[in-house]
Amino acid sequence: MLTRQISLSAPIFLIVYLFQEAVINQFKLPGGGFSVFVIFALVWAVISTPEVAALTGFGAGILMDMSQSAAGPVGQWTLIMILICYAVSYLGYGDDNINGNPIGVIFFVVTANLASQVLFLASGALLGVATGSFGQVLITIFGNSLWMLAFTPIALPFFSLLHNFIFEKRSI
Repeated sequence: MLTRQISLSAPIFLIVYLFQEAVINQFKLPGGGFSVFVIFALVWAVISTPEVAALTGFGAGILMDMSQSAAGPVGQWTLIMILICYAVSYLGYGDDNINGNPIGVIFFVVTANLASQVLFLASGALLGVATGSFGQVLITIFGNSLWMLAFTPIALPFFSLLHNFIFEKRSI
């Protein structure tokens, strides 16, 4: 059963990733902008089981590492996305107050995005990746969080509908 769900999910992930790389990355938004692909992966992880969320984090992380805008070494985003996706799914799994409440999902997505950026900075410092000034990093993190907070409610119904289409157990 999981093989069928993964084979249906993979093309959707690739389409969202290509949309992010081809369209969204072309816009230069103030404060660093946002990533539709990260929103998609985090929403998918929040409303999934922890095992599916870890696979989601792995696939999303590998695609993010292959991005032309990726600044860190290969594998850095993969590790961070596996940890973040598994953590948000583990914390929210089985709690219908979070999965049934769009505000809870939005809170989890924005908080997980903020945590992933902080983890990226911390692991980048350990690996010797050059970053900008403290003020510029703070503006980028704050701006990205605001953009995520603004765009996640718009994309959440569509992404959760896709998730339900693939993972909903139907009786025939």
